[in-house]
Amino acid sequence: MRGLSRASLAVVEERFNAVAGSADLGALSDELFAVADLLDREHGLRRALSDPARAAEQKARTVRALLDGKVSEAAIATTETAVSATWSRAGDLADVLERLGVVAAAAEAEGQSRIDDVEDELFRFGRIVAANSDLRRALADQAAPEPGKEQLLRDLLGGKVAPTSLRLITQVAVHPRGRSLETGLEEFGQLVAQQRQRLVAVVRSAVELSEGQKQRLAAWLSASYGRDVHLNVEVDKRVLGGFSVRIGDEIIDTTIVGRIEEVRRRLAG
Repeated sequence: MRGLSRASLAVVEERFNAVAGSADLGALSDELFAVADLLDREHGLRRALSDPARAAEQKARTVRALLDGKVSEAAIATTETAVSATWSRAGDLADVLERLGVVAAAAEAEGQSRIDDVEDELFRFGRIVAANSDLRRALADQAAPEPGKEQLLRDLLGGKVAPTSLRLITQVAVHPRGRSLETGLEEFGQLVAQQRQRLVAVVRSAVELSEGQKQRLAAWLSASYGRDVHLNVEVDKRVLGGFSVRIGDEIIDTTIVGRIEEVRRRLAG
């Protein structure tokens, strides 16, 4: 996700972890998303709550007066800590609350033993959107009413994906916050993977990999990076032999296409 102050983020995450243990994680996720969306809509409120010149205690009192009785104590405590921290830009406040909304949803999925499903479903839906221009247009239409998009996603995905997947996909689609749907899904997928302290590797291959090949590739990547690696495999007919792997900004390319492009770059240079 967007760059956030590590020190401030660590403080908010510590408070979140302290209050989330006894909370309804699905409800907490929805509440943090709702507060982030409120700050995105109400620019004056966002500026006031992120103003470093205002006392932290004053901002925390404003949050409690605004949210008391509307969201859980866990959501209020998390938001109070967030507004009391120091951020480099006003938008960071909504970013950190959305981030923790994703973390709460991922923790719920992990408790239900469905976190692997959520990782896969976010990735697959991103590929579906990329391949379906009508669906992408409908979800990206800023003039379309939010309830209509929510209903469209329920009709498409209800009962077919984990509830956490539907929650996260809906948040990205209805509240894109300046991101494309594909980018938002990828960001959320990375946060879900972090719940298990895993890296996410996007693998492009001309043919579907067998389970044995996936296991060997995941084992090799895990040994190379020193962390568990979750594979998202994308079949791409444009790949000519071999495969490519992207982990964050790093790309391991063994494809013929990749080698051709490397030769072209060297000749051009």
